[in-house]
Amino acid sequence: MASPYRKLTHEELVAQRLSGDDVLRAPRHPVYGLLDNVRSMYNVGSVFRTSDGARISGLILTGFTPHPPRREISKTALGATETVPWAYYRDPNEAIAGLREKGIRLCAVEHTSQGKPYTEVGPSDFPLCLIFGNELTGVSPVFLKHADLAIEIPMPGAKQSLNVAVAYGIVVFEMLRIIRSGASI
Repeated sequence: MASPYRKLTHEELVAQRLSGDDVLRAPRHPVYGLLDNVRSMYNVGSVFRTSDGARISGLILTGFTPHPPRREISKTALGATETVPWAYYRDPNEAIAGLREKGIRLCAVEHTSQGKPYTEVGPSDFPLCLIFGNELTGVSPVFLKHADLAIEIPMPGAKQSLNVAVAYGIVVFEMLRIIRSGASI
C-alpha cells in the first residue's frame, strides 16, 4: 500500500510562508521569551529561530547573553533575527521593569520548590514572559525573586535538565497550544 504522505517541495513550503515584512505585521502570540545569561551563541540563534516559528511577541536577552549581530547567532537563526522583535538589557532589572510596564507576567522555567508542570499554565496567565537561565546555573535569583510563577518540564529520566534551546522549544509550543485552547485569548 502506498503511503498517503508526500514530502512538500521547497517551492510549496515557500508559498505557505509569510514574507519577512508580512511576519513583522502579523498578529503575534502573547508570549515573550527571555534568555538570562545564556552563554552559547548557537543556543541563542536556535531560540531566535524557534521564536520566529512560534511568532511570539518578542525575545529579550539579558546579562552576558550574546546578541546580534554575531555570525554564530546568525548561523543557527537563519534570518530570524530580522523577523523576531528583540531587545537586549545588560541589567535584568531594566528588562523586568519594561515587562511589568506592559502588564506581562514573569514565568521562570526552572526547578523550584513551588513550581508546577509547564502543561498547567492556564489561559488567564497570558501575556506571559518565559524566563530561561544559564546552561549551568539556571535562572538567576533576581528573576526568581520577581517571578509570578515557575514551571518545569517533568524529567522522569536520570538527567534533570535539557539543553536550553530544546527546553525553550518544548515550552513555547506548549504555550501556543494552551493559547489556542483558551477561546478568550
